[in-house]
Amino acid sequence: MSDLPPNDSPRDDDRGPAGASDEFDEFDELVAAETDRDPDLAVIEAGSRTLRTQAGPPEADVPARPADPEVDKALRQVEAELADRWGETRLEPSLRRIAALMDVLGEPQRAYPSIHITGTNGKTSTARMVEALLGAFELRTGRYTSPHVQSITERISLDGAPMAPERFVEAYEDIKPYVEMIDAKDDVRLSFFEVLTGMAYAAFADAPVDVAVVEVGMGGTWDATNVIDGSVAVVTPIDLDHTDRLGNTAAEIAAEKSGVIKQDATVILAQQPVDAAQVLLKKAVEVDATVAREGLEFGVTSRQVAVGGQLLTLRGLGGAANEYTEVFLPLHGEHQAHNAAVALAAVEAFFGVGAQHARPLDIDTVRKAFASVASPGRLEVVRRSPTVVLDAAHNPAGARAAAAAIGEVFDFSRLIGVVGVSDDKNARGMLEAFEPIFAEVVVTQNSSHRAQDADVLAALAVEVFGEDRVQVEPRLDDALEAAITLAEEEGEFAGGGVLVTGSVMTVGEARLLLGRG
Repeated sequence: MSDLPPNDSPRDDDRGPAGASDEFDEFDELVAAETDRDPDLAVIEAGSRTLRTQAGPPEADVPARPADPEVDKALRQVEAELADRWGETRLEPSLRRIAALMDVLGEPQRAYPSIHITGTNGKTSTARMVEALLGAFELRTGRYTSPHVQSITERISLDGAPMAPERFVEAYEDIKPYVEMIDAKDDVRLSFFEVLTGMAYAAFADAPVDVAVVEVGMGGTWDATNVIDGSVAVVTPIDLDHTDRLGNTAAEIAAEKSGVIKQDATVILAQQPVDAAQVLLKKAVEVDATVAREGLEFGVTSRQVAVGGQLLTLRGLGGAANEYTEVFLPLHGEHQAHNAAVALAAVEAFFGVGAQHARPLDIDTVRKAFASVASPGRLEVVRRSPTVVLDAAHNPAGARAAAAAIGEVFDFSRLIGVVGVSDDKNARGMLEAFEPIFAEVVVTQNSSHRAQDADVLAALAVEVFGEDRVQVEPRLDDALEAAITLAEEEGEFAGGGVLVTGSVMTVGEARLLLGRG
């Protein structure tokens, strides 16, 4: 692994996605909108345009339903069978069933090295960045993330693209006899998430991949993904979420998430609350793991807003002299810059930078990789006139990050929120985070059985916003129409906008309604 020469292996082919005329149109609009910016940022803007030209505009790889009716029917059958199992929010603190499945499958998760990612927020975006970097260095990747935005096939990616529906069905059928074998031996059948995890690990071994990038579903120690031994363990920022299952303090949650830190691994720690950091460092000492901490061993040296994203200088693991300059990231928000630093450090650790050698990764390859990153549903612009932005923030920390990024990136004179949350989330905390930036809020609900009732959410919203700033539309399509109408009251040339947020399910359904996917 460390024998790969980081500076001598830039990828010659350009895998920039084609057929993205809508994204080019959006980029042209962004350039036009930036003409009044501070002239001192002209160099940054020119640099971002050049880097986007090199890599092509990022494509939000959210697949639509299969065009072939027979394939669609087969995929729906798989979805129905998976949905008949325990949902992914119903957990048992045991790896018994998933370990048994791995055993009868021949331990596929041992066939490749893994980078294991846990934390509260930023896991999926970080995983996508890690995947892009590894792919740019000509490694075949498998990525397993959750939940999905629109299609279940998004959860399992090979070589940077969601698994094709036909292959997804085949992966399910391949392991189905073994799943039924384990089901018959246990009082509780394998859960939805356990079966998907088994599918991913088997598919990665079958591909075969050079490295797997795996995001935990929830927690760490007892998460079904934790039958792997990640040579690199990543912990994104920890905050309060899933407190009924993981604990009521950052330290308690960190204790659960520290289970991904394995013997002799390298641990990449994003900035953490002090009590969470103490728990994670203690676990690292116990298992002789090497730790790299954001802000000390690596981090963001500088960041500036650029057209369509931000321009970064990142410091890697090779020491103070190891800086990656003029890195364009086509994602918005300071939190994404920190995710980028964590992802870069994770890939450096995988290649042995800072341990076996101090040579940085090839800068041009790193730039190209980051310029290609897309993260659907994360401050994603899906419409203009008025501008509609989707963000999958689903807890107060995520809402605060999204609110800060909106204020930094968009010059809205009037922003309307469309909020639909899951019933087990801290809805009040999210509403309070968005209150300073929303002129009005339209509360709604998605079609999931976990969705909080719109009237219940409206009662909380009235307490936070006041009755005059709250509108209730139980149907999401009606909520979108109402919010767009409110934003358009500013007039054609004014700065009205809409932010759809509150849960991944809300964002995914809004994406479909707005014609994306």
